[in-house]
Amino acid sequence: MARFESANSATGEGAGVVTSATEQGRLAGPLSMSVANLCHRLQPQVSARTAAGFAEVLRRLGGPLQVAVAGRIKSGKSTLVNALIGRRVAPTDVGECTRLVTRFQYGTVDRVEIVFNDGRKQVLPFAADGMIPAELGIDIDKVSHIEAYLTNAVLQGMTVIDTPGLGSLDAASVSRTEELLGAAKHRKPEDGEEENEEGSDELDDTSRNAVAGAEAVLYVVTQGVRADDQQALAAFTAATASREAGPVNAIAVLNKADTIAPESVEGSGGDVWKAATLLSEKQASTLKPRVADVLPVIGLIAESAESGGFTSGDAEALRQLAEMDDDILETMLISADIFTSWDCDVAAGTRLRLLEKLDLFGVRYAVEAIRAEPEITAGSLRRKLLDASGLEAVRQRLSIVFAARADGIKAAAALASVTALAHASGDQAERQRVHDAIEVLLAKPEAHQLRLLEALTLVASGAVDMPEDLSEEVLRVGSNADIGAQLGKPGAPRTDLAAHALERAGWWRSFASFGATPAQSRVAHVVHRAYFLIWQQIRDPQA
Repeated sequence: MARFESANSATGEGAGVVTSATEQGRLAGPLSMSVANLCHRLQPQVSARTAAGFAEVLRRLGGPLQVAVAGRIKSGKSTLVNALIGRRVAPTDVGECTRLVTRFQYGTVDRVEIVFNDGRKQVLPFAADGMIPAELGIDIDKVSHIEAYLTNAVLQGMTVIDTPGLGSLDAASVSRTEELLGAAKHRKPEDGEEENEEGSDELDDTSRNAVAGAEAVLYVVTQGVRADDQQALAAFTAATASREAGPVNAIAVLNKADTIAPESVEGSGGDVWKAATLLSEKQASTLKPRVADVLPVIGLIAESAESGGFTSGDAEALRQLAEMDDDILETMLISADIFTSWDCDVAAGTRLRLLEKLDLFGVRYAVEAIRAEPEITAGSLRRKLLDASGLEAVRQRLSIVFAARADGIKAAAALASVTALAHASGDQAERQRVHDAIEVLLAKPEAHQLRLLEALTLVASGAVDMPEDLSEEVLRVGSNADIGAQLGKPGAPRTDLAAHALERAGWWRSFASFGATPAQSRVAHVVHRAYFLIWQQIRDPQA
């Protein structure tokens, strides 16, 4: 994920005033820097409560992108979290811990902190297996969330938030998840606590501490997309993004892709992964415009291969299975019960361990890989399993959808928070002061990416109908951070890139004026401006 230093790089009014944000980390880019400067300038001009809210916005702007992993109960969220982090640390079995929001973030020392509703914190050791203890031994109704700090390179660029599953019978767990996703806009006051008469949109203390700036979502689905999946995604995008809410900050994964019966998916040709891919495409059309894409993944295999769960002993057991007669092995692989109960040279306990790490699909895949390459090493077999899990495609999509847009996503969420804070103050003059400052910011060149993200959302969701080639061009320009990739000319000389950007800017301006519908024209003007700014950046990188 590209990061930009905020100190000594601002220009114009407010330059150099964002040092307190850099004390927490680095800003994602020039737009986040402009929002940080806006907060600093306004802090002395607003009430103490609003100023404190702005300080929280600054803290979030200076941190990594906050990505919430959400989905229904038993969808494999925590398994996928472990795979993404590359360490088996999130409990996957149902327990007290899985009923709480858990934030995994970078730290110089591995530790777990339980954060209570009143703000108190209690340090907790990791369990003997290196995971967060499934049972905490405390009254979880008094717990806001869990903070897990890990010396993990992945978490330097992205904070991962694991959420309780939707659909749980535990109403409190559902409430915590809905608060994280923004479905619970305002909690009921507790005994002795006054209702906010101003109708503030400000999150309550528990939600604010737990969410801490969740700005994007990775939504986990299985074979069937249900109504509450769409409702949760709608609530999340409405609460965490600004007016440009949509696929710019949400993608979904079809987990447990290996459990799909290929004969149930037309056109799969009996291939499990082909069936999963086709089903993902179908679910993408169902979930749009809430998500940018739906990708198939096998979280269990990804977790085992990426977090060190797959060992040389497992590889040796698979070699023994590969030496068995084809008919016998095929019979064993019909079901988990037959696989573990069959009388053979590989111990039943070893076979059970293989199932727990790979399931039947992974065992079959590994055996076929060994038979195709008898001398394959345990490390190479692990890498083949990782490739088969689909995790790398998910990571690449995360990079495209989230990392390349981090500046716009974080700035949009921050501006939404700034607006909500001003609205909550109840002071009309303060509200107008903040509104005017935001309008000035939106007129700056760096703020154009907010308009571009909005255009991207409209086109990707189908809200604005564009010819296929133009839709692809809008998606390309809006989905990449690299100029060559934006222009569809990776590796081309700067002179060629500049000429192409100027040519496309002129084309989109003409299309906006003469060949487009009113809705298409609005998008075309944004794309024209994007190409013009790219041309300017190529000519003068310091501009």
